[in-house]
Amino acid sequence: MRQASVEDFYKNKNVLVTGGASFIGSHLVDALLALGSKVRVIDDLSSGNLKNLSKSMNSIEFKQLDQRNNEFDTELFKSVDVVFHLAAIHGGRGFIETQQNMMLDNLNIDTNVFKNSQKSGAKMLVHASSACAYPIGLQEKETNRNLLEESQASMNEVGKAFPDGVYGWTKLIGEYQLETISGNGFKGRSARIFTAYGERENLSHAAIALIAKSVLKIDPFPVWGNGKQTRNFTHVSDTVKGLLFLGADTRDLDFDVFNIGMSTHFTVNEFIEEIHTQLQWHPSKWDFQLDKPAGVASRASDNSKIEKVFGWEPNVGIREGIKKTIEWYLSNEDNPKTAQALEEKLNSR
Repeated sequence: MRQASVEDFYKNKNVLVTGGASFIGSHLVDALLALGSKVRVIDDLSSGNLKNLSKSMNSIEFKQLDQRNNEFDTELFKSVDVVFHLAAIHGGRGFIETQQNMMLDNLNIDTNVFKNSQKSGAKMLVHASSACAYPIGLQEKETNRNLLEESQASMNEVGKAFPDGVYGWTKLIGEYQLETISGNGFKGRSARIFTAYGERENLSHAAIALIAKSVLKIDPFPVWGNGKQTRNFTHVSDTVKGLLFLGADTRDLDFDVFNIGMSTHFTVNEFIEEIHTQLQWHPSKWDFQLDKPAGVASRASDNSKIEKVFGWEPNVGIREGIKKTIEWYLSNEDNPKTAQALEEKLNSR
């Protein structure tokens, strides 16, 4: 399926986006409206923000709702063709490692959304999974820059279920849940999203926090871990394009899972260096904080499958992606103006 057919697919479709006021969700809502879809959004605004929907609010149906409640309004799912399920308890590395009990709520959210989508007659549900679903044993060495491939993580095969923390477990179990209930006209697609960053991301995530610290010229410059850990840093515009392809998948297949992420390894230090270069500022010293949670040592996406099925893979490089993100950040009047104010914001989530 090529881009032109995706654009045709969404015209006049009724689409529901859970978590639609979030960083990724709001970009997806904007894209769906541009393609001619009729969009309904559910979000409890715990991490999402109505400001993210400022361009779309007059064109969508919005409902503020806690999707952990299994008695929530099932009418919201009626007459929906495609559901994009992005609602989740989530945050940056520090948040997901220190708030593990909260992460378990994702299991209840998934159950409610999956069942209501199926009962309402939705034809397709796209589930926002995560690269955290992959076994941590595949990501243990900074020097082993392998690419993670979809078949390497599974609840159906012995030895392929050892995800990255509680958050990773909830995402892999969510995939298994969706696979189990898919069929009889209800299709499911799980999107393993890799290290998305970009405009509207909040300070709990690394990319925006690093930009904020750079704008404030914090010196020595703080880095969690040694900075040699690699990620694939996928701009949100690519993440959204990948989700749109999955939602428009017309193949006669009840369930499938796809990576959505760049196939290039970048060290955190390289990402920071690009930020500093674009801001035309460099610190005199670095503060590598080895006691902070830094996550797995190496992570990037094998894109063979998404390229084969849809003829596409993410292609916005970090130079372009960081430029767009910095421009957005600098235009935001709510940014912390001092290092102390930034620290308070970082500790509030």
